[in-house]
Amino acid sequence: MKVNFNRAALAEALGLLTSVIPARTPKPVLKCIKISAGKDSVTMCATDLEVGISYQVSSVQVEKEGDIVIPADRLTSIVRESVDDVLSLESKDGSCTILGSDSHFTIYGMEAEQYPEVPGFDGKADIEVSLEALQNGIEQTLFATAKESTRYALNGVLWELKGKKLSLVATDGRRLAKCRISLAKAVESQIEEAKLIVPAKTMGLLDKIGGDEKDVLSVKLVDNQIVISCGDVVISSNLVEGNFPKYEDIIPTDYDKKIVLGTDAVMSAVKRGSLLTTEESRGIKLSISKNSIVFTCRSPEAGDAEIKMSVDYDGEPIDIGFNPQFMIDVLRVVGTPEFELELGQSDRPGLIKSGKDFLYVLMPISLT
Repeated sequence: MKVNFNRAALAEALGLLTSVIPARTPKPVLKCIKISAGKDSVTMCATDLEVGISYQVSSVQVEKEGDIVIPADRLTSIVRESVDDVLSLESKDGSCTILGSDSHFTIYGMEAEQYPEVPGFDGKADIEVSLEALQNGIEQTLFATAKESTRYALNGVLWELKGKKLSLVATDGRRLAKCRISLAKAVESQIEEAKLIVPAKTMGLLDKIGGDEKDVLSVKLVDNQIVISCGDVVISSNLVEGNFPKYEDIIPTDYDKKIVLGTDAVMSAVKRGSLLTTEESRGIKLSISKNSIVFTCRSPEAGDAEIKMSVDYDGEPIDIGFNPQFMIDVLRVVGTPEFELELGQSDRPGLIKSGKDFLYVLMPISLT
């Protein structure tokens, strides 16, 4: 194999591919990237056996076809530190030579036959959705997934399909985020009302795909896998097994206290009000009364903080406590200048809504 790469295009490909390389693995081949040069294109693959990426690299000149499997970290370091616009990669007898204008590197690789197969995208798409819409949905939900949980279903994002709508739902048991996005076309009857759980790692990769607002993702469901294609990138992933919680049961529908708040103003108040929180007293109290909301934090170790805000409210007074970081997380992604806060009793969850397609449920905490 001999290929001349545009260094910037190669660096962009490696940036995404190395996202799936496992930090630790008993299989050394999984720490490698497979490079396959065809007649006039080059495909690079990476996988951890759960998630795989196939990336067709642009701006290449193939002088000789072939395959090579080489350590991802070595190749990435060389490409990152190179000052050349063009790098030449040539493989021979299990090693790869990388040539720049004033540099010469040789990396020892592995046989291409040892590398696991990474699925490509074949056939008709089951789902088509705008890349921009899906990435917006990912940003509004992924943060609420569980980081570590023995309930594996909480480590992913639920996809619910219905007609021309896709709902994304994520929860870690203390909060829940749900958004709804439009599909490019209605799904066919065999997957109508389908529910699948996509791992958080896979959702994070989808959020990293570069493109413009006109790009469309094509999605196929194959057995217990999801295969997603967009432009030069194909991402394949196992789905999370298990049952997602019946989240509809915890979304309040009977609240009578509703307040419209400015997103930036509340973000500032929560950030300032939580400056004196500690690990032992990690909470902020919202005291809501007629035309007023007060954010307070009291910590025996650090001190007190109080921020007052005028609001349009004429309902019953209520005091309720929340984790301030959980509030900041959602205010970063609501995507609108204002949002609606709905409350019931101080021991029931808070409900944040933005438009008709996004909601966030936040469990209260005791501040006594």
